[in-house]
Amino acid sequence: MPTRPIVEPADRAAASSPPAVDLALQGGGSHGAFTWGVLDALLEDGRLAFDGVSGTSAGAMNAAVLACGHARGLALGQGDPAVARGEARRALRAFWRDIAGASGCFGAPGGAATPAATSAWPAWTFNLDAWPMFGVWNAWWRQFSPYQLNPLNLNPLRDILQRHVDPALLAATSVAGQPTLKVFVTATSVRTGAPKVFQGEALTIDALLASACLPQLFQAVEIDGEAYWDGGFAGNPALWPLVDQTRSLDLLLVQINPAVREGVPTTAADIADRVNEITFNASLVAQMRAIEFVQRLIERHALDAQEYKNLRLHRVADEAGLAAYDASSKLSTDARLLDALFRLGRAAGERWLAAHADDVGVRGSTPIREVWLSAAP
Repeated sequence: MPTRPIVEPADRAAASSPPAVDLALQGGGSHGAFTWGVLDALLEDGRLAFDGVSGTSAGAMNAAVLACGHARGLALGQGDPAVARGEARRALRAFWRDIAGASGCFGAPGGAATPAATSAWPAWTFNLDAWPMFGVWNAWWRQFSPYQLNPLNLNPLRDILQRHVDPALLAATSVAGQPTLKVFVTATSVRTGAPKVFQGEALTIDALLASACLPQLFQAVEIDGEAYWDGGFAGNPALWPLVDQTRSLDLLLVQINPAVREGVPTTAADIADRVNEITFNASLVAQMRAIEFVQRLIERHALDAQEYKNLRLHRVADEAGLAAYDASSKLSTDARLLDALFRLGRAAGERWLAAHADDVGVRGSTPIREVWLSAAP
């Protein structure tokens, strides 16, 4: 068998040192398959390295599976980043294939109860609101809490996560002489309403379940005597761990929840959907405001750029493409829906790479004030 020359980690880094970015992954139930598609495009392209990954809910699961696959790849490839990227892609695909059709993962009745799709599978066929009986089921279901409907606290996500996430790999700081990805997962304390960021040895299967615990669907997850709900209420996702605990100045947000939605909702369902979007974006907007404030102070030389991060923000999104899938579709695990969202995300990732990959390490590609802080006309 031919042997490869032994390359020391320092020599390997010098020979190939792609610019590093931090990843911020939003939550959104089955719409997390969009993020899977974006990550698949970034990993296959290989021009960027990842430093830290912060995620909430489905974003937290994507982050954990990505990091575990990457770490296994480092071990298999003796530190080869190309092998690590390939294993990360395989890990994400295996995870979402396991999610496909699993009953009750995101709360839909029967797990994948969608109307019969046409041969072209237009987006509306995956919106559970299009199924006449969904309204009846939803009205009945909202009369009860998960403590009444699911007294045994069964959660199919637990078994799936146990098959695809190894907490020991998430706690490791290096594999085969190479640093592992730093993973940060956010949940919300039921008692205080404050965000809790799990990392290192504290990043367990329970922490991932807590980050994805919508209180209308699942019982609160208790960790060390504290009860937690979905992290989206307090940070979707949390950006401050990336600011405080990584070296990268480039931050790439993979956006699922739209920053802007045109028109005024008029139906009860549409109003509720938009209220949820605003609620889950509120903490992100607050963090963007703080980042933009620091950027302006550094530009005015009021702060020392050596002590404060002057972040370069990037964003992958497809608000128009995702708009066709309403909030009810986030509950479905229909394999056709996940595949459609994956393709949508992969296309968005490829477009971003073509337009902005060369901006990483040089300049931000998303103006915070224009996208997140602009006042209504």
